[in-house]
Amino acid sequence: MGIIREIKSDFRAVFERDPAARTKLEVIFTCSGFQAIFFHRLAHRLWQKRMKLIGKCLSHLSRFTTGIEIHPGAKIGNSFFIDHGMGVVIGETSEIGDNVTIYHGVTLGGTSFTRGKRHPTIENNVTIGAGAKILGPLKIGNNSKIGANSVVIKDVPPNATVVGIPGKIVTKEEFPVYSGLEHNKLPDPEALMLQSLVEQVNNLEERIRTLENELKETKEENRILKIVKTK
Repeated sequence: MGIIREIKSDFRAVFERDPAARTKLEVIFTCSGFQAIFFHRLAHRLWQKRMKLIGKCLSHLSRFTTGIEIHPGAKIGNSFFIDHGMGVVIGETSEIGDNVTIYHGVTLGGTSFTRGKRHPTIENNVTIGAGAKILGPLKIGNNSKIGANSVVIKDVPPNATVVGIPGKIVTKEEFPVYSGLEHNKLPDPEALMLQSLVEQVNNLEERIRTLENELKETKEENRILKIVKTK
């Protein structure tokens, strides 16, 4: 019964997070993200029961059908939603919590050729934007947001927002309020850093001009004093 509950939670997640979802039949027959997670639930059970070849074949069929590759060994929690989905890759030792949303082109990949834990752990309520790459056995904390096309190679604490290549954590002061993953409101840490440097350079130039003017005035005063003394 556990797999039935998981599939039902995935099905509800489509209607909760996809405004384009209209009818149940439409989701079942045309939503590649739901189809991929449905096949994965079955393949994962086969993998756990040591029927690994059958599980891998089912996973391969799912990839061929949906364009989404999820290794049957990956552990995925309830209410998992893949929007669009084409090009998503989820590696064998990936672990994904509940209420996670992934957009197309996302990779949960490894950085090692050795066996063992080599893929990311995604905790609960995480949103991962289109094209993002999360590489290695790192952890993405609860309620975090990963911006589109970010490359994450370090752990991300809970309630954080990450943008850029390599991924940088955006502070709450830079981005205090957000709902979902509004990419049009995400700041650019590198642009902010460059802007800060430009402001510092402008301030230094202004100080130098002030000092030069003061120096000129001082020299003029000294010249006048010398003229007065000679007279």
